[in-house]
Amino acid sequence: MKPLADFALPPRCPICGVTVEQDNRFCIDCWHQLNFLAEPWCAACGLPFAFEHAADSRCAACLVQPPVHDGVRAVVQYDERSALIAMRLKYGNRLGLADLIAEQLQKFIENGAEDAILVPVPLHRWRLWRRGFNQSVLIGRTLARITGLEMNCGLIFRNRITPPLRGMSPRQRRKTVDAAFALRPAASASLSGRTVLLIDDVYTSGATSNACARLLKRAGAARVYVFCWARVIREAEPGQFSQQAAIA
Repeated sequence: MKPLADFALPPRCPICGVTVEQDNRFCIDCWHQLNFLAEPWCAACGLPFAFEHAADSRCAACLVQPPVHDGVRAVVQYDERSALIAMRLKYGNRLGLADLIAEQLQKFIENGAEDAILVPVPLHRWRLWRRGFNQSVLIGRTLARITGLEMNCGLIFRNRITPPLRGMSPRQRRKTVDAAFALRPAASASLSGRTVLLIDDVYTSGATSNACARLLKRAGAARVYVFCWARVIREAEPGQFSQQAAIA
């Protein structure tokens, strides 16, 4: 029998709001319109390929300049629908959406990852104070609970707020973001030889993920994979997604 609360406040699709069977579930229409990402993908950055490739194949960008991290595991492609989940979590205080993201991410955790450590991408303290939470920590906390993996929020920290990266060249992005993160003094003791799952909500240019991966590897991490809800594959038009509409 359903809980009494389900009759007063029935579970709803987090995108369109229609009634669904359980919390953190999409309606059929929204589920089919999300572009879920899976193999085959680039061996370096995890960018999905349109056709079958050899397991060690790399995309053109990674042949020119491989990323510092060892691959991205994103649940869906970033588009108008998937953006609603990230925006409503960050700006609409829909904190339960972190559970939805974590439940979807657990499928990427492979056998033999028992020693992996979850590291959320940190927020600057002023941004954390204004928002009240770090969405990456919320996602990581649920993922740690359902997988049994260790999470450590104290290995890297953000020592400055960065301006928006849109419009910057790759070199400018790297210079801006690299200076924004630093290692905690005891990070090496926790990271030496381990696999890190770097938790974030959206992967855009890779500047932030590479900056964090560079520090984590400097402290001894063997591999760093980026785990996130959505990944930008083609650049969206400026202003395409309205933050105000997304929060509503």
